[in-house]
Amino acid sequence: MQELKAKDPAHRLESNVRSYVRSFPFVAKTASGSTITSADGVEYIDFLAGAGALNYGHNNPAIQQALLEYVSGDGIAHSLDFATIAKDDFIETFDTVVLKPRGMDYRFQFCGPTGTNAVEAAIKIARKVTGNRDVFSFTQGFHGMTTGSLELTDNPYYKEGLPGFDQRVQGPLPFCSDESTLEQSISSIADILQRRAQSDTLPAAIIVEPIQGEGGINIAPMTWLRALDSLCKQFGVLLIIDDIQMGCGRTGDFFSFEKAGIDPDIITLSKSIGGYGLPMALVLLKPQHDVWKPGQHNGTFRGNNLAFVAATKALTQYWQDSDFADEIRAKAEHIEERLQGLASDHRALDLSYRGKGFVWGLESRREPAIAGMIQKMSFERGLIIETCGRGDQVLKFLAPLTSSLKEIDRGFEILTDVCEVLDGQFALDGTGARKAASA
Repeated sequence: MQELKAKDPAHRLESNVRSYVRSFPFVAKTASGSTITSADGVEYIDFLAGAGALNYGHNNPAIQQALLEYVSGDGIAHSLDFATIAKDDFIETFDTVVLKPRGMDYRFQFCGPTGTNAVEAAIKIARKVTGNRDVFSFTQGFHGMTTGSLELTDNPYYKEGLPGFDQRVQGPLPFCSDESTLEQSISSIADILQRRAQSDTLPAAIIVEPIQGEGGINIAPMTWLRALDSLCKQFGVLLIIDDIQMGCGRTGDFFSFEKAGIDPDIITLSKSIGGYGLPMALVLLKPQHDVWKPGQHNGTFRGNNLAFVAATKALTQYWQDSDFADEIRAKAEHIEERLQGLASDHRALDLSYRGKGFVWGLESRREPAIAGMIQKMSFERGLIIETCGRGDQVLKFLAPLTSSLKEIDRGFEILTDVCEVLDGQFALDGTGARKAASA
């Protein structure tokens, strides 16, 4: 296995801010589908998929061909917000394939090319529409790394050493599962909004991820989302759904909130909306909220036509009918069975799992460090998988939606092997953590 060396540019010249390369210290050369090949020919199964930016896999052949044809025909690549054939095709296709079948009516706003740019735009338009400033977010939420979105992100690590970035997530608004806790959560939100209404300080918006990815695969019940949507409408507070990581089919539906039957004021998309891992961010806003003046929010790279081409092909290839969504759900059942097997066969690790579609979290109730141990040992055996949660205590399954059952099973064979090793160590040692960590 190739190891990064001190002389390699990633160590010698790149900033300390680099992160993934520390967990996965290899040099990638090629990739196809759910497999990445290193410069020295080692193959890795990819259960990370660009942190959700590669829902259709690496170098998807259908999307690749569309891009090659576009580039070879001298199609325009960068266009600011000029009208182009590629952009018009994307807008029309998204409206026809995604919005209209779901009875959804939104305007399209293209901004900077990453998810945090979409969140920043959503924050600004919510303030402009309502005249109010505050935006409420939730514990364990992650919305980006730029100034506005970072204020809404509930992880002090990202704000460490930054003056003015105290922990500013608004309100004790936890995710919950049982009915009584659900009611308490909604009641708490209602009380906060009622008090703010009386003092004429209502927030401009509430932003929520229906499934928190970076926060630890925390799933908001659909009944809770419906109640939250109703509260927002009651108080005139805009509801922003952050579907940047969980949208574009990750949960089995194109949008992660579809089963709730809600009608958000604003939806943010990025990551896999670019189709091929190409940068694009999209804000969907209700027509009545489109109160921007020309150029009032912009971005030099909001006209990434290669992303428009890739996104259009992804939509027509996978979302014209329900077959792809059905495939995702069928394979999700298989994934859940494999996770159930890991939990039941390795009792000493005391594993629990949660998720849906192609996003799952595996966590040890015995020792939070086990997720990191599994990640490290899995990489050594040829599997790329990341951790999440405030303490990196959750192992996060985020494979491409196009992964075959054979590829999924290859990854789970590695996970099973690793869990067997750790399970034996923890079963033999009463404390487990120190022994396993040093093994």
